[in-house]
Amino acid sequence: MTAMSDYLENAIIDATLRGQNFVAPPTVYLALFTSDPTDAGTGTEVSGGSYARQPISFGSSTDGSCTNVGDIFYPAATAGWGTISHIGIYDAGTAGNLLYYGSLITTKSIAANDQLKVAAGDITVTLA
Repeated sequence: MTAMSDYLENAIIDATLRGQNFVAPPTVYLALFTSDPTDAGTGTEVSGGSYARQPISFGSSTDGSCTNVGDIFYPAATAGWGTISHIGIYDAGTAGNLLYYGSLITTKSIAANDQLKVAAGDITVTLA
């Protein structure tokens, strides 16, 4: 996952080159998508079937990269969520701003009664 949203790109430029304040969110959330969210955050996020974004934590960055720590468990789906092809990191549990996004190496279809687990170390954010 290496793509930044337009929102975050502008916030970083404004903070580093224009001296405008940017406050990092205290918690960030992992969202699941059935289509590419793009820089504009216009993809199709999963909804319904007990879906909810989940908090995600990252370790210290090294050489412009950091990885999630701790497993992330989504609630068991009460209805199919479709085929997950992309993920995004948001600054809020609902609504909010997309920060980073990327595609999955392998898509994952979520049917009713499935529970998705994202293992520690599976999500890496890299800035080049």
